[in-house]
Amino acid sequence: MPMAPSRTSLGTTLCLISAAGFGMSAVFAKETYQAGAGVQTMLTVRFALAALLFWALVAWRRPAFPAGRTLLTCVGLGAVGYACQATFYFGSLARIDGSLAALLLYTFPPIVTVIAIALGRESMDRRRLTALACSVLGVLLLLGSGVRPGAAGGVALALAAACTYALYLTVANGLPEDLDLYLVSAIVCTSAAVSLALISVSTGSWQPPAQPDGWLWTGLLAVFSTFVPIICMLAGMRVVGASTAAIVSYAEPAVTVASTALVYGERLAPTQFLGGAVVLVAVLILSSDRAWPSPALRRAFRRNATPALTDEHVEPHPSPAVAGRAGAGNG
Repeated sequence: MPMAPSRTSLGTTLCLISAAGFGMSAVFAKETYQAGAGVQTMLTVRFALAALLFWALVAWRRPAFPAGRTLLTCVGLGAVGYACQATFYFGSLARIDGSLAALLLYTFPPIVTVIAIALGRESMDRRRLTALACSVLGVLLLLGSGVRPGAAGGVALALAAACTYALYLTVANGLPEDLDLYLVSAIVCTSAAVSLALISVSTGSWQPPAQPDGWLWTGLLAVFSTFVPIICMLAGMRVVGASTAAIVSYAEPAVTVASTALVYGERLAPTQFLGGAVVLVAVLILSSDRAWPSPALRRAFRRNATPALTDEHVEPHPSPAVAGRAGAGNG
């Protein structure tokens, strides 16, 4: 039975709120940097605050806790995968414009496809080949007009973030079907916070904000660009489904481009605008025929669902990895 328009609108709105929250992470991060905070310090506090909120939600829901290899995989996703991806992406924001970093990050779906083909999970066809060609063309256009001196490192970090996120999603899609995604988010955020804290302390790179408002911006990053977007995405997907929510989430880089333009006056060159559009076309091509996540994960979401927003027990979500995505954006 088709969903009522009001319910569809609610689900779409929740997904748009999620995309807006993730898209605003560039502004929150840049403001934190201007207050004197280091990248790893900001991320440690961000993940720690988000983890506290998720654990409060888990305590209320009381889901079954993973054990053994599954638990180790979740911890590894946070301590290694997410910690590295976030460090790369937010490190790039300290070196290049947020709009460019966000669009480069959105090359991750084609990279996921390349990994799946390399692992034999998917086969090359005309649609995938077209998407990969569009992605390469988009990156070339984004970088074709050149970057300012000293920004090459930021470009490399943004592309490294895309590759790391693609690997992260690939591993996360192998998790068992019956995991509670809020619990996965709590474990991932906690592991990332601990990992980044240990690295910061051991390398002497712990650098708290020199100005008090730096803590405020970090808190906004944790709440409104981490916890709230993840909750809204989960709730929105429960209503409209994974495919629709994934497409709506492509508004995220548009929010980053618009917000950084308004706040910092960042402007993409015409060829970069075209390149960003081509990158997003590649993502849409890949989404046209394959709902994200896999059918197995969608069955898991139905089992995990609660009737909070709808009478239908459907709680689709891109993956346990995306459930814990703290700004990649996808950041």
